[in-house]
Amino acid sequence: MPASLPAWSREIIARYESGAAGQFILHGNVSDRMLLPDPKGPRLGRLIDFLLEILLPRFDVVLSFDPGHGLRVERGQETFAAWPTSKELPELPSQALPAARLLSRFLQYTRNLRAMGGKAPTVALILRDAQLYLPSLPQTLHPELSALASIIRSWATDTTLTGQGQAAFLLCDRLHSLHPLVAQNPRASSIEIPLPNPEELAAAMQHLAASCPTALAPWNGDFTKPASRLAGTSIAALETFIRLRQHAQQPLDPEHLGELRKQLVERDAAGLIEFIEPTKSLENVLGLDGVKSWLRQDLALWKQDDLAALPMGYLFCGPVGTGKTFLAECLAGEAAVPVVTLKNFRDRWVGATEANLEKIFALLHALGRCIVFIDEADQALGRRESASGDSGVSSRVYSMIAAEMSDPTNRGRILWILASSRPDLIEVDLKRPGRIDVKIPIFPAANPEEGLKLLAALCKRRQAPIPDDEKPHLLPLIPPWLTPGAAEAIAVKTYRLTRTQSLTPAAALKTCLDGYRPPVDPAIIRFQMSIAAAEATDTAFVPKEVQQFLDQPSP
Repeated sequence: MPASLPAWSREIIARYESGAAGQFILHGNVSDRMLLPDPKGPRLGRLIDFLLEILLPRFDVVLSFDPGHGLRVERGQETFAAWPTSKELPELPSQALPAARLLSRFLQYTRNLRAMGGKAPTVALILRDAQLYLPSLPQTLHPELSALASIIRSWATDTTLTGQGQAAFLLCDRLHSLHPLVAQNPRASSIEIPLPNPEELAAAMQHLAASCPTALAPWNGDFTKPASRLAGTSIAALETFIRLRQHAQQPLDPEHLGELRKQLVERDAAGLIEFIEPTKSLENVLGLDGVKSWLRQDLALWKQDDLAALPMGYLFCGPVGTGKTFLAECLAGEAAVPVVTLKNFRDRWVGATEANLEKIFALLHALGRCIVFIDEADQALGRRESASGDSGVSSRVYSMIAAEMSDPTNRGRILWILASSRPDLIEVDLKRPGRIDVKIPIFPAANPEEGLKLLAALCKRRQAPIPDDEKPHLLPLIPPWLTPGAAEAIAVKTYRLTRTQSLTPAAALKTCLDGYRPPVDPAIIRFQMSIAAAEATDTAFVPKEVQQFLDQPSP
């Protein structure tokens, strides 16, 4: 078995040659391009080209089916034409069920030949885009679909498939998109084709360098660095972009890599995620010195590959407007890794939500080190018990995310960050150690000095600096428990007054504070503070002023 073959193809060979499986469900990155060996030099091809040329060259007959072209003979036309039944056909069927029935008859014909001592051809079947005609739909409502699934399932159930020199391949985008009768068949082997790793991307860029010299000129033939930066993209998307740059005679410079990666990853993810290359660091976070110290200790372990004490995930909890999302972005910038936020992965169609999550997880595995940020986690992560009317989608989402969060192979590769102002509503199992190891509460400014420091810094960022000699006069006006979100709104209004009424920054800020009304009911802020304090992993995360405030009876 050539060591240069992709790991997924070596697994297929091992399972087939050992007799463990004869039917394979290939899912994941099945529509991508891949580098194929060729006597004239490597070339980019499709998955079906890889199957025909690399995995199946010894099969006498290869038949393929897809809903666009119907049943086709890819190899062994004369052998297939010698089958008496084929001579009775006006043309090969174009519909899935008649094609499956015909294929079953041909497989049985070759087995009968072998049983009678005749020379039987080896046969391979390739069903492309299987999710289109074998979708995950209720079986009782679609009898023809159930019949088709039953036939294809029977190919794998037959233990003589490999012994007869026969093999079947189903190609689909996501396993959850496929009919459960086929996808959950224990006799079929599900093989995920991952997104290309940096070595494969570098090899593809090396191949493209001959036809796109201007686009790839800045790298002088060494594509290790750009390939590493572009992990998570498909070869097809990368090839399209490079050829467009070549056509425009524009080189792919190093400073373009971050934005390019974002474009390619988000396009391949089809709106399921938002990909962020952070530009901030923990230095941009005002206050939270104890929290920043803890996070920097974890990052030091991460950078040293000392993963034993590295958390699988964090929970950032606290009242609305306290900067949980901003802290996550700054943490990623400090770690120099991208942030992936999940969005729009729920779908109304049966199996589509699970298929979307499957695609997201495949992308995360390809990115290398990354942070997955889930805002409003109390709403986004589903429930152990499904809500009425959702057909069990909520519980399946919960199970898939819980399994991925606790996968020990992800430690040091995928760091999960959940953010919520109502962490009490997140399922307890999702917050347990092994999924979320560190729960960090984030509170509003604990005293007027902290609030003024926050306001002064935000005003300074907006070119409305507050002179030091004016700060003592403003201190009594600082509202209690000021959140960064509320402070940002005050800073914006302060800047506006300096531009529209020609006030000094200090006078504008005083005007804003005189008429200030909290955007969130203080009772709600107090309630959310108490929940966050109760969730804290370490008592050091709860300042004394906060604890004293929470210990007082509610007004």
